Amino acid sequence: MTLAAWQTYLEVCRLGSLSAAAVELGYTQSAVSRQIAVLERTAGTRLLDRRPRGVVPTAAGEAFRHHARIVVNEAARALQSAREAPDHPALPLAIGATPAIAASIVPVALARLENDAGPMSWTLLPALTPDLQSMVAGGEVDLAVVTDAPPGLSDDPRLERRSLGTDEMYVMVPTGHLAAPEDRVGIEVFADEPWVEDNEGSAALLRRSAGRAGFDARIERTAADLMGKMALVAAGHAVALVPGVLAPSLRRDVVAVALVDPPRRGIFALTRAAAEPHPAVGPLVDGLAQALAELSGS
Repeated sequence: MTLAAWQTYLEVCRLGSLSAAAVELGYTQSAVSRQIAVLERTAGTRLLDRRPRGVVPTAAGEAFRHHARIVVNEAARALQSAREAPDHPALPLAIGATPAIAASIVPVALARLENDAGPMSWTLLPALTPDLQSMVAGGEVDLAVVTDAPPGLSDDPRLERRSLGTDEMYVMVPTGHLAAPEDRVGIEVFADEPWVEDNEGSAALLRRSAGRAGFDARIERTAADLMGKMALVAAGHAVALVPGVLAPSLRRDVVAVALVDPPRRGIFALTRAAAEPHPAVGPLVDGLAQALAELSGS
């Protein structure tokens, strides 16, 4: 099995299409099919289910994809490390973070780390908490910054966890909304509003908070990500929960309204329990805790 075949398989899984993967990688579709066929013969089982509208991994294929991703990422890091060895002998630092954290406290902490220790090689991979836990356990990243929003953090003995602090959720509304000028309001103010959500963890926080306030939140819109949520809110289609770490950097056509009893989520740094940590992990974790405390005013 060649590394190229592993990369091709991952791209097919990501796009859900042999033809789309061929275009993305610059191959013919037959070349992509041959690479997948070689992998399946070597594995001795089907890795993909062919369906009328594309392909999806089988159970075996999903298990294979997890390890293939580790192999491909480690190969890329090995090449990068070799290329940078004359000037930067230290291993690149691989960081994973949930999207909101990757867009807020991680860049601040990295800038301070480089200011103190000098330029270094690093990569930042945004993903959701369940995926990040697997990535840390599998060695894909040296450090992941995650939240305990539903479904929460797994009790995995392979992982070490350090609490960085808590982040309260705000309600994001269009600039002309009646609640926009208020300092803090109860979430029941939005009981009659339609909501938009981009992931089940945030939706669960919303339902829990609304239930405490005595109403059922009407989640009528779904967005692909935080940028999509902001766009729908700005256009007046719905209101949405937004992490407090992002409140200072929202678009100008939306406002983050603070809540009297806001939903909160803990933020944690995860590392592998049995691994020798990257030398930059300790200082970076300290910087993350400091950046979160400054952003939340605690």
